[in-house]
Amino acid sequence: MTSHGYDSGRLNLPFVGICTFGKFPYQPDWNAIDADVAVLGAPFDFGTQWRSGARMGPRAIREASTLFSFGHGGAYDFEDDITYLPADTTRIIDIGDADIIHTDTIGSHARIEEGVRKILKAGALPVVLGGDHSVNIPCINAFDDQEPIHLVQIDAHLDFVDERHGVRYGHGNSMRRAAEKPYVTGLSQIGIRNVSSTARDGYEDARRMGSDIQSVRHFRKLGVEGMLERVPAGKRYYLTLDIDAFDPSIAPGTGTPSHGGFMYYEVLEFIDGLAQRGQIVGLDLVEVAPDYDPTGSTSTLAAQILMNTIGRILHYR
Repeated sequence: MTSHGYDSGRLNLPFVGICTFGKFPYQPDWNAIDADVAVLGAPFDFGTQWRSGARMGPRAIREASTLFSFGHGGAYDFEDDITYLPADTTRIIDIGDADIIHTDTIGSHARIEEGVRKILKAGALPVVLGGDHSVNIPCINAFDDQEPIHLVQIDAHLDFVDERHGVRYGHGNSMRRAAEKPYVTGLSQIGIRNVSSTARDGYEDARRMGSDIQSVRHFRKLGVEGMLERVPAGKRYYLTLDIDAFDPSIAPGTGTPSHGGFMYYEVLEFIDGLAQRGQIVGLDLVEVAPDYDPTGSTSTLAAQILMNTIGRILHYR
């Protein structure tokens, strides 16, 4: 007991202490990763097409994630009757942020790629917090010595621009750069809608290069199970989730909001099915720009979908 009569054991409430993802342990030594999941921040947003600010995403997501630091033996979901992220078996660490060189895309991407490679070398699942969607490029680069992957993108925008005004590695180029990789066997691009980042010829190129493109309305017509049936079964999936896939009514804090987006459970149920359909071997969540959402709802949504995604990946393993 302390002098005030309280138990000396720490409550470790969400608003107390240093803010790591989910208040999981911080490991600054990238050569000493020993976990099932390692979270890496990629606070990069140089070259955004409209509104900047996603560089503040990792910090905001981490802060929001403390709400889900539970402290009571995991996260019990009464609908599933499953305790996700049980405290006695969950090994998640936060390895901090990749260092960013302001205005230097290639140098910043190289540092993000190094972090993902270190995670993969340690046998852990990389979970990358963006940043704009260009950070997916170094993430996918890091898989060049791994088994092939199928890329599942949940997004409002196709991001299949080849090169525009000399830009090849921006947030509008990421899926084109992935499709060029010989170890990326195909792409499922889901939620694409409205005026996109890509002109018609980019859509034609995407389909020619192995993409299946489905809008939110396509998704709703198919249903979750129908959409899952379109994703090749039994593959190694890399999941990239742009927060603007969600409707801006629940996720206004992003650089390029697009109305007509997903609701929370549509995406969660799809990811739950994907984690059972094959093996999710890496993921990133990008484009959270907290300054455009003073309520913090967008950051909370990002943290919640990440926690639930990680929980399901580990559970179905």
